[in-house]
Amino acid sequence: MQNKGGNSHDDKSCDIGFIGLGVMGSNLTMNLVDHGYRVACFDLDQNKVESILAKDASERAENTEPRVEGCSSYTELLSKLKAPHLIIISVPAGAPVDHVCNHLIDAGIHADDIVVDTGNSLWTDSVAREEQYKGKFIFFSTAVSGGEVGARFGPSLMPSGNPYAWTRIEPVLTAIAAKVDPETGKPLESHIPGQPVVEGEPCATYIGPVGAGHYVKMVHNGIEYADMQLICETYHVMREALNMKPADIADVFRKWNEGKLNSYLMEISAEVLEQMDPETHVPLVDVILDRAGQKGTGLWTAVSALQVGSPAQTITSAVFARSISSLKDERVAASKVLAGPDTPTFSDEQKTAIIDKLEQALYCSKICAYAQGFQLMAMAGKEHGWTLEFGEIAKIWRAGCIIRAVFLQSISKAYENNEDLANLLMDPFFAEQITQYQSDWRESIAQATLAGVPCPAMMSALSYYDSYRTAVLPANLLQGQRDYFGAHTYQRVDKPAGKKYHIEWSDPARPQTAIKR
Repeated sequence: MQNKGGNSHDDKSCDIGFIGLGVMGSNLTMNLVDHGYRVACFDLDQNKVESILAKDASERAENTEPRVEGCSSYTELLSKLKAPHLIIISVPAGAPVDHVCNHLIDAGIHADDIVVDTGNSLWTDSVAREEQYKGKFIFFSTAVSGGEVGARFGPSLMPSGNPYAWTRIEPVLTAIAAKVDPETGKPLESHIPGQPVVEGEPCATYIGPVGAGHYVKMVHNGIEYADMQLICETYHVMREALNMKPADIADVFRKWNEGKLNSYLMEISAEVLEQMDPETHVPLVDVILDRAGQKGTGLWTAVSALQVGSPAQTITSAVFARSISSLKDERVAASKVLAGPDTPTFSDEQKTAIIDKLEQALYCSKICAYAQGFQLMAMAGKEHGWTLEFGEIAKIWRAGCIIRAVFLQSISKAYENNEDLANLLMDPFFAEQITQYQSDWRESIAQATLAGVPCPAMMSALSYYDSYRTAVLPANLLQGQRDYFGAHTYQRVDKPAGKKYHIEWSDPARPQTAIKR
């Protein structure tokens, strides 16, 4: 499929068609041409087509053939492609995807042509589309993570769909994906147009049947919500309880980024905190409104966790944290009415000790957030019949995506050592890590609580850990309550599993009945 050279091209000279030239689409297109593919492009906005042609002209060597051909219609795009056609689309999720698919059908797309959706589609929509367009063309999807920089120089890709289609698409996606050093797990990066990274392990692997890739990306985004919220809560404790300046917190984050907390999110958090506002010359973070938005993937993850019964309370708490941030006017009013504790004061020595413990608290909370995400994928995989390779999923998140971190190398090793690992917390390495640092974790949360600084995600992570390690939970009382008011029955610890019983609560003698079903 790749053009091996030569400057003469017939009318069907392009390897790939690309539809949708927004920020992600245009950057993915330039990523493709950097790897030697000729691309025919189309967008309903012809200004975007002209823009990508100009971009190609500015980046390619002088006196060389254009690597991008602009098209003014779906029909023209198909006419420029080598058969069988491979078309990648990057349009907003929902109706725009179907709009493109139906216009391609009208333009004469063939049954063995492949259309790859790279948008942030809900995974169930991808499942429906594969069935909907069967016989018209092969609908395939690949989730893309990494933002515009990742799209341009190497994203993390989570493809899923028809296995035959994957054999045709694999060379393309592994070429444009981010790369990592297989030994260290650290990204191999080049941000120079025309000089892509070609060595290392690609951050792209076949996830499974259609929908599986977008589901994994959805959970990735849920973990991203949790990771961001945990960093924000750590910042909040330093800012409010320790009265630290943003630049000083940035220094702490940069130090942490040199160790086990090394990650893209930690890196950019430090950069945001040290940035000064160009208008007022105060820290930028102090003039940014504390009202966070969301595009829905975190919400989808929380809903899915509830649907499959997977405990993902740290991810859910991160979603709710954004929700309560949106109640800005109410929070301002409540701050004038609702009392909190007195603001504590600490010596410099005490502050240093608290900061050191906060590092471990963030680390332990992060472990739990990832454990919840992988547990959710495992439970969803069983429900939908997917065989998900968690070691490989951890590997493709090591570079190119928002949650890329050195930490993922340890997660990958955990699943490589035990592919049947029930929970990340049960891996010997992570179990030992939390055992070593849990005292600092607990003290940090206690300190935040005493200072009145909200840490919902961090608190929920600790609660998840304590619940998971507890052999007997109070659900025994809960089952008794349910049986009392609704005759929902209960099981006994001293009887065979699955056997159910009911107490006749209205009878003074309260006899027990074995339920025969």
